Amino acid sequence: MMYDQTRAQQPAGQTRGPAERRTPGPEPLLPPDEQDKIVQRLRHALNTFADTPREALEEAESAYDEAVTQLVNALAERRRLLRAGWQDHDPEARSDGLRLALRQYREITQRLLHI
Repeated sequence: MMYDQTRAQQPAGQTRGPAERRTPGPEPLLPPDEQDKIVQRLRHALNTFADTPREALEEAESAYDEAVTQLVNALAERRRLLRAGWQDHDPEARSDGLRLALRQYREITQRLLHI
């Protein structure tokens, strides 16, 4: 077990659970309910493959197409929001806003490269 300096500096009786210690991860590109719908369609395709292989493959292809479409739309919206955030800043606050936008572009691009 690794040494947790933050936990060690807390007064006794104030230990945190694992969920509280974790830093929040990046926001999902698709909402969880949309992800669940696509996963359910893929499961349905897998479960029906033995009886109707062609229909199962068509269902899997359709789920794939839906996932791609939703990802493209989500990424376009994320880009629109990022661009709106840095294009219209006043010149004095611009450096911090640009730095934040650059970090967000980097994070999203790195996530895409690891898909």
